[in-house]
Amino acid sequence: MTFEVPLRAQQDGPPVTPKDAATVMLLHDGAGGLEVFLQHRVAGMPFAGGMTVFPGGGVDRRDADASISWAGPPPSQWAEWFGCDESLARALVCAAVRETFEESGVLLAATDAGIVKDTAPYGYARQALVSRELSLAAFLAEAGLTLRADLLRPWANWITPVPEPRRYDTRFFVATLPDGQDADGKTTEADSSGWQRPDDAIADAQQGRRTLMPPTWMTLSELGEYATAEDALSAERKIRPIIPTLVREGDKVRVVMESQ
Repeated sequence: MTFEVPLRAQQDGPPVTPKDAATVMLLHDGAGGLEVFLQHRVAGMPFAGGMTVFPGGGVDRRDADASISWAGPPPSQWAEWFGCDESLARALVCAAVRETFEESGVLLAATDAGIVKDTAPYGYARQALVSRELSLAAFLAEAGLTLRADLLRPWANWITPVPEPRRYDTRFFVATLPDGQDADGKTTEADSSGWQRPDDAIADAQQGRRTLMPPTWMTLSELGEYATAEDALSAERKIRPIIPTLVREGDKVRVVMESQ
């Protein structure tokens, strides 16, 4: 499959080493079927400005903290799924949980009584996590919370094309909205957020109302094949790195998908 995107400045010299990142497709079942939480990034952002995206961001070195209370598949299992070492696997899962909380207010964690239903008591930590004044490990320990890796599933691994000046090695996760929680999208990185059926989000892009990056478009197309959030979480996925190739054609660039 190919996409056309506007010509942008390309990196001169050796390729930039991709930064590790995590992104989460947060799902729930709406009146018309499966819906995914999407954010429309503020125009002018250094990366993906003006684009419609899933919550996510770069890995913080502190995300690999082994002291984090953890429930669910161990880092060794995530390492097998994503084809990386255990330390990075731990950091990716923690980054997925942290970024989901920072950008949507949804917290994939639990107390001794069960999965968090009301995130209001933890609102104080959200901005401190964004500013990196507080690490995920410190927040969870202070709040008496356990990270619930079992609420996440691996979905894909996209790597930014080689010529790009900003590159990310992004692991995609999928999760369902926990009972009692709500996604609010209160983040300075987005000017609007909300739930949408995957097919409707693609239609908005086709009709020029929104702009999608190829990985987002492809992922929405895949999610659109499932009737419910549970169906998507139950899907068997074989994760292979996907590195799109950029082909210049005048003032446009064709993006060609290639699995490694």
